[in-house]
Amino acid sequence: MKPEKILEEIQKIAEPIIASKGFELVDLEYQREAGGWVLRVYIDRQGGIALDDCAEVSGELGAVLDIQDLIPHSYSLEVSSPGLTRRLKKIEDFQKYRDRLVKIRTFEPIHGQKNFKGVLRGTEEQMVRIESEGRIHEIPVRAIAKANLEIE
Repeated sequence: MKPEKILEEIQKIAEPIIASKGFELVDLEYQREAGGWVLRVYIDRQGGIALDDCAEVSGELGAVLDIQDLIPHSYSLEVSSPGLTRRLKKIEDFQKYRDRLVKIRTFEPIHGQKNFKGVLRGTEEQMVRIESEGRIHEIPVRAIAKANLEIE
């Protein structure tokens, strides 16, 4: 099974487990690294995530994943908070973090540039609006390769 398909299946399993604890599944990563395969699960909630929260989700999710046996080889499961520079992926993320400093990279240049850094001013009809140097940039959500909060 391809890594993308594995992530889809893991998301279906992880979301209800994480939601039952009052957390939000923020992101999943499954990739090969120097030490082997790693499955990273990022969780969050209003007020933040504690180490015990990560351990609780890791224990329960790990047990279910072992039973489901979706990953055909050994891997490490890491559950953590997305951190201060959390990734923004869904339109809801861009709405939630309005008025925060963000960094956005696009797949293709928009008005001659691919990298944007500024204050997130919200969304409108599948467009993300950021303000930089007194100018508003409108970026189509489908054009965003990567977006992260920045430390102010």
